[in-house]
Amino acid sequence: MDAVLALGISSFAAAAAFRARALTPAGAVAAALVGTAVIFGTGGGGAGMLAAFFVFSTLVGRLAVAHGKAVDPAGERRNARQVLANGAAAAAGALLERQTPGLGLWIVGGSLAAAAADTWATSIGAFSGTNPRHVLHWRRVPRGTSGGVSGMGTLAALAGAATVAVSGAFAGGGGSLLIAGIAIGFGGMLLDSLLGASVQGQFECPRCGVATERRLHRCGTRTRLVGGWKWLDNDGVNALSTGVAALAAGAWWACAR
Repeated sequence: MDAVLALGISSFAAAAAFRARALTPAGAVAAALVGTAVIFGTGGGGAGMLAAFFVFSTLVGRLAVAHGKAVDPAGERRNARQVLANGAAAAAGALLERQTPGLGLWIVGGSLAAAAADTWATSIGAFSGTNPRHVLHWRRVPRGTSGGVSGMGTLAALAGAATVAVSGAFAGGGGSLLIAGIAIGFGGMLLDSLLGASVQGQFECPRCGVATERRLHRCGTRTRLVGGWKWLDNDGVNALSTGVAALAAGAWWACAR
């Protein structure tokens, strides 16, 4: 697809998402850039997977907010860091499609499936009737703890990955991309949980005593580091997970040829 047309389509979609309060102003700019790369590289197929990821992830996020289940309601409106953490790998991989047909489509599918799986696991898992278990030591932990997993969240991760994988299958990837997308997406969610449980910065509000991923708690109190690397936040973990998922998708495509 022509680059100018790709820019026009992605800018229109980003503007609509901004008006729907799904993106911040900077998030809309980042989304337009990501969308341009994906559409320019992979055409309608990549656009369909990107739409499947963004639309359904936004809906499940708003569902959690509407029922008071969201860990961080402010996060429902994605900023530029969140957009790039979830979409940069897909944008870079999509450009490979013009040199190696098929490869870019698979990379977009794998990376966005991982992003969707993590988003769905967090949003739908919040509806679980019991507190999640820590992915490393398997003890119950408070909701919102990095590395916490639940049965409901796990099933939601599979469903989230499937929304992107199904779109990729219809876009030309067929059954192979369907299977790969679900498997890689789910694996990306597990990697995200492992990184979140082990090396992501863990903070606690000294005023509320609540665990959080942010350096400033919603009550306005600056949090203190209680574990992990201070510089590695949730966006960094998401970027690493989607990047690994993109590499896995590329390797799977090469083996399946």
